[in-house]
Amino acid sequence: MTSSNLKPICFIAARGGSKGIPRKNIRKFAGKPLIAYTIEKCINSQIFSHVIVSTEDAEIAKISKKYGAEVPFMRPKKLATDQAGTSDVLIHGIKKLENLDYKFNEIVLRDCTVPFIRDEDVSKSLSKLRKKKSDAVFGVYRQHHNPYFNMMEINSQGYLQISKKVGTRPVARQKSPIVYQLSGLWVLDTKQFLKYQSIMVPKILPFEIPVETGFMIDTELEFKIAEFLACGNLIH
Repeated sequence: MTSSNLKPICFIAARGGSKGIPRKNIRKFAGKPLIAYTIEKCINSQIFSHVIVSTEDAEIAKISKKYGAEVPFMRPKKLATDQAGTSDVLIHGIKKLENLDYKFNEIVLRDCTVPFIRDEDVSKSLSKLRKKKSDAVFGVYRQHHNPYFNMMEINSQGYLQISKKVGTRPVARQKSPIVYQLSGLWVLDTKQFLKYQSIMVPKILPFEIPVETGFMIDTELEFKIAEFLACGNLIH
């Protein structure tokens, strides 16, 4: 297979010490560990040459392998803390994979706490990355919580103020500048990512996905909502 025809690699980062929902990556979700949904979906999509899980946790590694993912290395514990950034985890993973002779030009970072991302969202994001010659394409959806209109923060005097100001405050949210929510799908040109050593590369394009497929599980309430959606087949 030539360099231009290489399939991308799917990279799933799943540490054992999640705080909002303990052990959420492998907590039972509609009958299976949560991480299993993303692993199986990515394998069945046939988009990727390999589906890789990066973890420091032996139980997560065992479950990931059971559902078909590869765990060709264990992540150092120093990269599995609250202080470890996604970029550092990804740099470590890419270097390990390259040393193990994995071949890829693009890497797709998937967050297993966003289980409803569609195959078409992934493939179209990859297509956009290649056609537009950008450094990265992020899956996003338009956010109705807007820092120009209905999001506030506390100023130095302890009072609330609108987070971002643009002259006269917009009269309605729909008149505010559009803002986007990241949705657990990052498609990166590997060479450019390594050049800048950051997931926030200079040329990032958005790929808009439906809000329901970008639903992220960070709290107990969101876990229950996601299970309701999955068990009721309300999202496919």
